[in-house]
Amino acid sequence: QEPTVESGGGLAHPGGSLRLSCEVSERTSVNKGMGWFRQAPGKEREFVAAINWIGDTTMYGDSVKGRFTMSRDKAKNMAFLEMNDLKFEDTALYYCAIGRGSFGNKWPENYHYWGQGTQVTVSS
Repeated sequence: QEPTVESGGGLAHPGGSLRLSCEVSERTSVNKGMGWFRQAPGKEREFVAAINWIGDTTMYGDSVKGRFTMSRDKAKNMAFLEMNDLKFEDTALYYCAIGRGSFGNKWPENYHYWGQGTQVTVSS
């Protein structure tokens, strides 16, 4: 099993919503924080959201605050990213990652398992 498998991407209109899912293996995610990152063509990887192991603390990139919500279901070994009020600039390949420690944060180097990504395209 891959450490992380993302799904739920697709095409959305501006102002629309999508929900991304990330399936992880219990072996690699137990006691670990998780994060979502994204990368648009020609741009650097950008931090989107992170959550701690317990699931009661989250943090978000400035560009998505108030619009995106990250959550996790430890019993199902899943993490989610609820994306509302989507904008053209949200178009990117979205990656789920498992952290090295129990607290998620915004630095890619603090994550050691990454998925293949799921594409989100916002277009009218």
